[in-house]
Amino acid sequence: MQKAQDIFSYRPYWAKRFGIAPHLPTSREEMNSLGWDSCDIVLVTGDAYVDHPSFGMALIGRLLEAQGFRVGILSQPAWKDASDFMRLGRPNLFFGVTGGNMDSMVNRYTSDKKIRSNDAYTPDGRADCRPDRSVLVYAQRCREAYADVPIVLGGIEASLRRIAHYDYWSDKVRRSVLVDAKADLLVFGNGERQVVEIAHRLAKGEKIGELTEIRGTAYLLKDIPEGWSMVDSSEIDTPGELSPHPDPYAEQSPCIDPVEQFSRSRRKIDREKTVIRLPGYEEVKKDPVLYAHASRILHQETNPGNARALLQNQGGRDLWLNPPPIPLSTEEMDGVYGLPYSRLPHPGYGDAKIPAFEMIQHSVTIMRGCFGGCTFCSITEHEGRIIQSRSEDSILREIETIRDTSPAFTGVISDLGGPTANMYRLSCKSAEIEEKCRRLSCVYPGICKNLGTDHGPLISLYRRARALPGIKKILVASGLRYDLAVRSPEYVKELATHHVGGYLKIAPEHTEEGPLSKMMKPGIGTYYRFKELFDRYSREAGKEQYLIPYFIAAHPGTTDQDMLNLALWLKENGFRADQVQAFLPSPRAAATAMYHTGKNPLRRISRNSEAVYIPKSYQQRRLHKAFLRYHDAENWPLLREALMKMGRADLIGNGKHHLVPRFQPQGTGGKEGMKPFRTQHTRQENEENRHRKRQPGKTEGNRKDSRTARVRSDGPVGIRRARGR
Repeated sequence: MQKAQDIFSYRPYWAKRFGIAPHLPTSREEMNSLGWDSCDIVLVTGDAYVDHPSFGMALIGRLLEAQGFRVGILSQPAWKDASDFMRLGRPNLFFGVTGGNMDSMVNRYTSDKKIRSNDAYTPDGRADCRPDRSVLVYAQRCREAYADVPIVLGGIEASLRRIAHYDYWSDKVRRSVLVDAKADLLVFGNGERQVVEIAHRLAKGEKIGELTEIRGTAYLLKDIPEGWSMVDSSEIDTPGELSPHPDPYAEQSPCIDPVEQFSRSRRKIDREKTVIRLPGYEEVKKDPVLYAHASRILHQETNPGNARALLQNQGGRDLWLNPPPIPLSTEEMDGVYGLPYSRLPHPGYGDAKIPAFEMIQHSVTIMRGCFGGCTFCSITEHEGRIIQSRSEDSILREIETIRDTSPAFTGVISDLGGPTANMYRLSCKSAEIEEKCRRLSCVYPGICKNLGTDHGPLISLYRRARALPGIKKILVASGLRYDLAVRSPEYVKELATHHVGGYLKIAPEHTEEGPLSKMMKPGIGTYYRFKELFDRYSREAGKEQYLIPYFIAAHPGTTDQDMLNLALWLKENGFRADQVQAFLPSPRAAATAMYHTGKNPLRRISRNSEAVYIPKSYQQRRLHKAFLRYHDAENWPLLREALMKMGRADLIGNGKHHLVPRFQPQGTGGKEGMKPFRTQHTRQENEENRHRKRQPGKTEGNRKDSRTARVRSDGPVGIRRARGR
């Protein structure tokens, strides 16, 4: 893989003489107290400013400060006009704009497109402190404030919207956010390498328009650079021109892999100087098949070791996407997380509570990236598939810093993890294979034989961390990849014995093969194998601990029958979910391409290629969520109606083997009230009841007692399991 310059090897900018700020300034008064007459870089974010490495703008800000630049923060600025964007004055180099730690639309709206009542990244959880599509709005206000200052977009909102993308909230395909924001440059993926290089080159006098070859960036251009060759995406994934032929995806012989066929016919072309032209914005907007094809190509070109540049027309101008950035080394990761963060919210917030900070203030990130490739997830889309891990010593130093400096620390580290708890230091066994690999997942449909799954380094880290003086407990709260964990029973034992606080959250996501194959998740059998190990080691440790499985409703590929089977599994295993998760089509995810197009981009795309069933209507999404909460009386009328239509009225009744009862409690289920729900079986059951020996207080005829019996039979048990008590 191409070697990148160490991000800490640049010669510091002259302003390093000002030293380290106790917190990055957010006002002119704070700038004056530091002796600054101006900021070199102003970062604009939709989140509250918390000087903690889990908050993206704090991490980027401190990194730029370490390079010698004077960095100011505009946190959740008033966006109705440009006045608040002039608060810190004109930045000497550029504005860096992000929506925050989450896409602003995901942050503000539920999967049912309802406005959320709170914002975890805002003081006191207020929900009105950032605009919709924050990156667009902030960039426009920056331009109004200082028209000549370069604008660089970054963060997950820009990263996921870097090319033409389906937008769930407007139900249409939108242009790249770079185009709509009228910005100069877009940084995608983790941005440390890019922003450091951008800052130093601008400081040397280069123009923003000259920064065209930085990996992990996108920009608009007029002409293809000299020395580059362009190939059409149809030559790589499916032979034949995308345009103007009416059917560019006629099935071809499967004997030769399309990528190999392309390479055979183009051996004289320099791969590093080859750009792939995707179907343009207007084409993917009108044609779902072309959208699915473009999504497939983008996902194939994400390995930094072999990815090529991409090109997409955006209504008259070409958008150029350079290959992804080279992952950070362990030494660079240590440097980034070892910067002098105060680990506290800006003092200007006073006593206000920032929910996201309250949750993560005593957590420690040990790695980043994920090679799971789950189609619905944005982690791999943003951070990449190559795991970047910190050293043990760096992690232990951060734990000691929390212990020694946090006023709220009680001796418990709330999480030692990252995007995935147990991918620490896991990688391909061969650097050469890793560089050439084009798989979307290292663990689906099975764990790759070339993947190292040794959990030894993580076990060592856990043991050293909990042995530190003053540390009472080290919890693991990040999502666990249990198909990897079963490869290391010693790890499961270590986890269950020392690092679980009563319950452990894991994510099977479903029980049925149909939706699991579209999620790229392992079958439920792997869950059972992990559960067996977890239960055994919990018993041996003398602990009563439970697994809390997470499931997704209404994912592409999920039928009503799939959700019914899942509901029956939940009931059989005594799970009662307090909250449920419905699929939310985030920009650029492979599952979002399925949702929008009805095609499966995990396979070759053609007009006749595999169609994916999409539960898209509000009513059906509501039904799928109701199956996950089969125990909620508010959902019973909807479930009864669905079971009747599915020919499963046998699951309606008051016995333990039924999914929903026949009677509706007072005040629930809308208009149905206390009326009995009658089916074709009712008369037969009444005849049987006349001859049945009845026990007082337990007959179906006594509604009050029958409800009590149901609660006694399965209610408390299910609740205890669900809450992990």
